Formats: sequence, structure tokens, C-alpha cells
Amino acid sequence: MEFEFEFDLENPLPTSDALFLIETDHMPSKSFLEETDLHVAVRRETISLVLHFSQNSDPFSSYLAVNYLDRFISTQSTLEGKPWILRLLAISCVSLALKMRKKEFSVTDIQNDGGIIFDSHTIERMELLILGALKWRMRSISPFSFIHFFISLFKFKDQPSRQALKNRATEIILKAQNDIKLLEFKPSIISASALLCAAHEWFPLQFSSFRNAICSCSYVNKVMSFPFCSFPFSLSLSILLYCFYFMVDILSCGDI
Repeated sequence: MEFEFEFDLENPLPTSDALFLIETDHMPSKSFLEETDLHVAVRRETISLVLHFSQNSDPFSSYLAVNYLDRFISTQSTLEGKPWILRLLAISCVSLALKMRKKEFSVTDIQNDGGIIFDSHTIERMELLILGALKWRMRSISPFSFIHFFISLFKFKDQPSRQALKNRATEIILKAQNDIKLLEFKPSIISASALLCAAHEWFPLQFSSFRNAICSCSYVNKVMSFPFCSFPFSLSLSILLYCFYFMVDILSCGDI
């Protein structure tokens, strides 16, 4: 199974106009977000396998594989008690991501850890199952898809500063993906929040203007109430700021 074009996570579509309208089609199902210990355990174990099998590839391929994983397992009723299925699922997600990214690899090479070896036919059958569950939406709309849009709202005097902010936001997005709680937020919100976190770290004097620029954007300027919040702020937080403070909380714990 091959895909015709190399997939760029920052440019999933020929035009960016529709990104905000269809991003929810590339998120895990809402029922999956009703977090349970079982969901967390299965996801954690399979992500660990994905990162193991993709350790020799670029971080964006690993990110894409985990994106496929989250979207797939959110459609499944149960996967627990079957470790060989989780292994096959992880290998298949990595295989699909590498194919989308047009990376050279062999399914034998990525299974060199001494565990169960799946033949290419078995992996392709699992890939087809994943493709069906994802409705063949493999050009995932992710937080990376919105970085250029949001960073264009910031006024920089030099390109190095813009690039430094983008690089740090990219690092935050990559590392934060492992936290299941972030799955409740749209990719655009995660992207904007990561940029704000990076701006808070790298450009504290300009942070207020960056925050105001993003908060005034009609795509994210929506308010939602949360019954529980670990931060000392009003319960009527915008979704964006709630995600931002959640990321700040993760950063303060040294997880990113």
C-alpha cells in the first residue's frame, strides 16, 4: 500500500481556509475523551510501543503515528488483554505514518526488538482496518497545521526570533502529545496554546501583546465554563486560555 504524495504536517491541505472548519474530523471520538483508567493504560502502553518502533525515524512521523493511534482506538470498544494486538496496532500505525511521510523503511527492520514478528500481509490487513476506522483521513490536521497562521499574528522585527518561537512551540507540541487530557482540545487550540507557552518563556515582555493577538482571533475567542479547574483563575475561561494554563501546569512539572 503506497500513498502518492509526501505528507507535510504543517500543510495538510492545498489551502488553509478549511482547516478550522474540518479539524474536528481529525480528532478522537468524544466518547473516548470520557477518560477511564483502562483507556489511559491501553493508550500509554501502545504509545510506548509506537515510540519504540519509530525511534529511528523523525519526530513528526512518530507524532503522526500516535495521532492515527488515538483516532483509531477511540473507535474501538475494547483492546485490553490482547498485548499482541497492541503490538500489531503500534507497528501498523508507524508503518502508515512512514508511508505518508514517504520514508524508506521495511516492516522487518522496525520489528528488530526480538518480539513477535508480523509478516507484511498481517500488517497490511491491520492498516486497512485503521484506514477504514479513520475514513481514510490520513492527512491529519494537527496543531502543526495552524502554527503559520497564529505566528503570523505576532509582530516580529527579525526572522530568527520568529523561528525560535516556532521551534520551541513545535517542541512543546511534540512532547505534550502524550498527555491524554489534551485530546479534548482542538488542534488549533493546542497550537495557539503552545505558541503562547513558548512566547511566555522566550519573550516575556511581549507576551501580553501576543496573548491579546491570539485571543482576539475569532476562531478561538469562545468562552466555556469548567466545573473543576486546578488553576487560580475564573471558571469562565476561554477554551484557549484553559488549554494554555494546562500546558503551563505541565511545563511547571518538568514534563516538557
